[in-house]
Amino acid sequence: MESAARRLHRLVEPIHLVTYFSGEPTDALMALGLRNYWDGYFAGRAAPLGRVPAGVVHAVFYNFAEGEVARHIPRVWETATPEEALAARERGSVAALRRILGDLADAPVLTRAAELATTAATGAPTEGRALYAALRTVPLPGEPVARLWHAATLLREHRGDGHIAALVAEGIGGTEAHVLHALSEGTPAEKFGRVHHLPAAQLAAVVDGMRARGLIEESGWLSDAGRETKERIESLTDVLAAPTYASLTPAELSQLIADLKPISAVLDAAGSR
Repeated sequence: MESAARRLHRLVEPIHLVTYFSGEPTDALMALGLRNYWDGYFAGRAAPLGRVPAGVVHAVFYNFAEGEVARHIPRVWETATPEEALAARERGSVAALRRILGDLADAPVLTRAAELATTAATGAPTEGRALYAALRTVPLPGEPVARLWHAATLLREHRGDGHIAALVAEGIGGTEAHVLHALSEGTPAEKFGRVHHLPAAQLAAVVDGMRARGLIEESGWLSDAGRETKERIESLTDVLAAPTYASLTPAELSQLIADLKPISAVLDAAGSR
């Protein structure tokens, strides 16, 4: 049976994904003078951390190859402040949500979902959750669509911090996490979007290392041990995400799920684009 944390993740994720999939957030960040999509990604997502060195962002984000963060941080802060990046990211994401959701953006169901999601998103402990803790310092928006997007972002980063803890506990590095996920989905590592751009020798070394540890078979696909590792990581991620919903009563949790369903369905149908 799917856990409440996993079910809520599936409903909340499409709300936040507009930040990365739709055009409005990228356009808003580019309007600040940033060069490209990845400038906007790192500026917007790292902004709650402030002007920290690339090494800190690399550690907190976890899943980027060595040197990728440093191509953008701290240079983006020569063009825009963290506060400007945060505002642009929110502004673009809200515009995208309003475009995709249409009349649903002003419906009572969204306002109620925004309040319940905010209660959940602000009710979990911050200890050991670096990015979630940083995002908690950002003022909560008052407008319902912005409030729902911000709550979804908090919930996503809280879960992400827990997912990293689960990966570390299993000894799975950042690039290895992408390989593990790709193979579990039936996609060869060299064709997976987040790592396909890496030099072939670099990616092959990661795969060889996982093969030597028994996670990948000679065929190139996950072994039983690899699949079991992936399942443990996902299960622990769900367990670590559960505290975000502990502040809701059972009735409120059921209401949040019911309210998010139509919102998530529209976003899913649009691919959050």
